[in-house]
Amino acid sequence: MGNDLKENRDYTIKDMPLSERPREKLYKYGVKSLSNAELVAVIIRTGSRSDTAIDLAQRLISMDKRGIGYLSDASFEELISVKGIGKCKAAQIIAAIELGKRIGAQSGEDKVKVTSPVDIVDLIMEEMRYFKKEHFRIAILDTKNHIITVEDISIGNLNSSIVHPREVYNIAIKRSANSIILIHNHPSGDPTPSREDIQITNRLIETGNIVGIKVLDHIIIGDNRYLSFRERNII
Repeated sequence: MGNDLKENRDYTIKDMPLSERPREKLYKYGVKSLSNAELVAVIIRTGSRSDTAIDLAQRLISMDKRGIGYLSDASFEELISVKGIGKCKAAQIIAAIELGKRIGAQSGEDKVKVTSPVDIVDLIMEEMRYFKKEHFRIAILDTKNHIITVEDISIGNLNSSIVHPREVYNIAIKRSANSIILIHNHPSGDPTPSREDIQITNRLIETGNIVGIKVLDHIIIGDNRYLSFRERNII
């Protein structure tokens, strides 16, 4: 028994067949050949005294039923609480996730023309569906309905004191918005709008009519589901 434990502690990725090591697989077959755990293993690079990098990666993505989605908003403190994940590995994971978010946002903002709610949903679903708190954002559009930027307004339970027209339209005016689309997520996964959601939307529409920046839609993001106020004729 003692020898078995010692052998397990001494096992590393270098003991795996060359063709099965994550980095070698990436070199030979491309990044799409790697599993989620192997991708994380490439990021953290090394294992611990008792686990390989793949073991640690698998432990991370098994922490939550969302799997790899857990990492999208995992905090530094949450990551270092996992056995074998120290400050350096946690920092590497957080930096890689944030870089991916920024690249995705930048490329999306440069190219997306909004012709239907799906154009917005495709841009933000994979990030916002995993948030544990409600995030309220606005997509700011130019005269041709191209996205100029997507801006965060507030984080927390939606209410009129958090989502104030002043903050929404201050940003919209600064960004030279022609129109805006309201966006927020429901951590429950159910995108059905609440009474408060509808009240806030109507309040922002009224303000937009006054300042000359039209609210085109309000999109609620659930777990791989969405609801568009415009499609449902709520506005």
